[in-house]
Amino acid sequence: MKFLFFGDIIGKTGRRAIASVLPSLKKKHKIDLVIANAENIAHGIGVTVKTLGSLIESGVDFFTSGNHVFRKPNEVDELFRTFAGKIIRPMNFEGEYAGSGYESIEVKGKQVYIANFIGQVFMENQFSGLISSPFKALDDFLQSRKESDIIIVDFHSEATSEKRGFGFYADGRVSAVLGTHTHVQTADAQILPHGTAYISDTGMVGAANTVLGVSRDRALELFLGKKSKIENMVESNEVEVGYVVVEIDEETGKVKSIKSFLDKVKIK
Repeated sequence: MKFLFFGDIIGKTGRRAIASVLPSLKKKHKIDLVIANAENIAHGIGVTVKTLGSLIESGVDFFTSGNHVFRKPNEVDELFRTFAGKIIRPMNFEGEYAGSGYESIEVKGKQVYIANFIGQVFMENQFSGLISSPFKALDDFLQSRKESDIIIVDFHSEATSEKRGFGFYADGRVSAVLGTHTHVQTADAQILPHGTAYISDTGMVGAANTVLGVSRDRALELFLGKKSKIENMVESNEVEVGYVVVEIDEETGKVKSIKSFLDKVKIK
């Protein structure tokens, strides 16, 4: 079984890029399942029913998210109701929130669990609620899972140290730990000692030659103290497409390979 996982998709540019490149990627890599992080698909922050629906039409099968998933409050309940079983949010948010932290789907006759966790390090000012330990949340989640289960984890986190630690903590217990959130792909795609596929950050699908999908000029104004918040997500025909392809043994749930890709493409 092969699955393709896209990093954070950024705004309309990212959605257009997925529509443009996904058919050929699925054919090239012989993909059975496509997963993407969707928390930034609506003009760079949050998710709407319309934007998620457009990505489903483009061929994405399932969606993870992160700290921005509730940034369109008027649509949250409808979003998780309309696309129940298609999108998850981090399971270690403390309190009552719409949606679930994991789902089980069938791929090629096999049950595949997809789970979403969020880090705590440097995330205090990026989410309005409390975040409990992702390590303890992983333990709780795995109590009812079998060793042979195929389990794919999106770990949405700021710090590479926390991501590495989480990866080693999950090693041998899940099939893959794939990092998201920073929009910058790391060069550490690997199979960990006990067989789990890992990358610290998968990167983004967003405008190339930007600061995480944001205009270079606007980002510099922020860093120089001329702006108080980041604005102006860039819409562009030049796109950076970050993703990984993971192959899993369907019988054992163990990983055969993980390969990272950072494509620069032009879209119409």
